Amino acid sequence: MKYLAFATGLFAATTAVAETPVLTIYTYDSFVSDWGPGPAVEKAFEEVCDCDLQFVGAGDGAALLGRLKLEGARTEADVVLGLDTNLTAAAAATGLFAQSPVSAEYALPVAWNDPLFVPYDWGYFAFVQNADLENAPADFKALADSDLKIVIQDPRSSTPGLGLLMWVKAAYGDEAPAIWAGLSDNIVTVTKGWSEAYGLFLEGEADMVLSYTTSPAYHLIAEEDASKTAAPFTEGHYLQIEVAGKIAGTDQPELADQFLQFMVTDAFQSVIPTTNWMYPAVTPETGLPEGFETLIQPEKALMVPPADADTIRDAALAEWLEALTQ
Repeated sequence: MKYLAFATGLFAATTAVAETPVLTIYTYDSFVSDWGPGPAVEKAFEEVCDCDLQFVGAGDGAALLGRLKLEGARTEADVVLGLDTNLTAAAAATGLFAQSPVSAEYALPVAWNDPLFVPYDWGYFAFVQNADLENAPADFKALADSDLKIVIQDPRSSTPGLGLLMWVKAAYGDEAPAIWAGLSDNIVTVTKGWSEAYGLFLEGEADMVLSYTTSPAYHLIAEEDASKTAAPFTEGHYLQIEVAGKIAGTDQPELADQFLQFMVTDAFQSVIPTTNWMYPAVTPETGLPEGFETLIQPEKALMVPPADADTIRDAALAEWLEALTQ
């Protein structure tokens, strides 16, 4: 009888586990790191979804789309989180994404009307430096003319790296190849992702690193360190909006919709400023943390329309590769 009771209990427990729905979300590595938003988001969503939320890190942001294209309709992802507006048109062209059911009052610098993707944060690309850096450049031309060492990310795998290509192209147009030719001897290395590049900067391997205007907030708030700042560039700064989308072939469509709707709630948005160190897409009830008011505010915002991003990206990538291989 004891064996029968044990077996019955074991069967019931196994059945309960088997019946717990699993939502698989592909995202970039830093999102699911111990210091990223992933752990807090997972805990908060599982409290309301009666599900098992599983994040899968897939390199940096641009690598997400590459993996998704490779897997196609066979992908195990239910939701992809971490694309940006430089990639949304290419992602939509795969036919793998379903329409979003989400509507929200977004606090974005631009109007949002994409039917497939839900924005969850935004920021401006910038070069981060030590605050005491002498003769800090005020534009790309001054940076190219300097002896400063910089670390950037590969645009083929990293959304910041791709953002830099679009930034230079948006600011200089046909002059972009000349800008890259000038910058080529400033570049110490090109990393696969953001984390590697920022780590090299913190280790003193470079004077500046491609990151965000919001990055100094991390040092100020988390470390009480005011020694880092973002360099304001007179050409303007390129705007990045990060998004998530539901895979059309998901076997958890209602759960995926629930997560996308959860993304625009305070439970999700309130953790973004001090974990992803970006501006939230929907202003949290408590507002922005103290310290964000110290960040530079670009006088000019640059952004390539998502529909044009594919064409411009291909041309900009060719120019970048040619300059760096001279």
